[in-house]
Amino acid sequence: MADLNAPATSDLRPSGGDRIARQDEPVWDIIELLFFAYRDFVSEPDDVLAKLSFGRAHHRVLHFVNRNPGMKVAELLDILKITKQSLGRVLKQLVDQGYVVQKEGANDRRQRLLYVTSKGETLAIKLAGLQTARVARALGELGPNGYEAARRFLTALIDSDNRDGVLRIIARADRARRQRS
Repeated sequence: MADLNAPATSDLRPSGGDRIARQDEPVWDIIELLFFAYRDFVSEPDDVLAKLSFGRAHHRVLHFVNRNPGMKVAELLDILKITKQSLGRVLKQLVDQGYVVQKEGANDRRQRLLYVTSKGETLAIKLAGLQTARVARALGELGPNGYEAARRFLTALIDSDNRDGVLRIIARADRARRQRS
């Protein structure tokens, strides 16, 4: 039976003033804010992709191949957590329409290494630009420590056993981008 004298979840505040959830109550507002934030985060890229008859899976493939030129198909499957069949369908469309190329590995001809074409890079940069503008607006509203706070929060949402791997993927892509620039 519920304790009618207990404070509502929204009334529970730690010393910092942030709301916290009781252990038996979902954090509905944060969950819903994440749903709505994701909806809006992908809405502008979705519009661009729809004109090309592409969807979010195409966006994710373009994003990671652009950030990690020469990545193996197996690495992309591991990052996206989708089936080989699903990736194959999306990859075929991107290759057939000239956004991505597949090359054999230099040491192992069975490897399929992925690269964006200049057309693919242009699209990936356009989509990232739309999302960067939205993120920059949001971070601007958070103040001087907003970037680091957002990065810590999003990192903390990743399963703890995957965090180091995700951070390595991001760091490797950042290093590769700096070397190409």
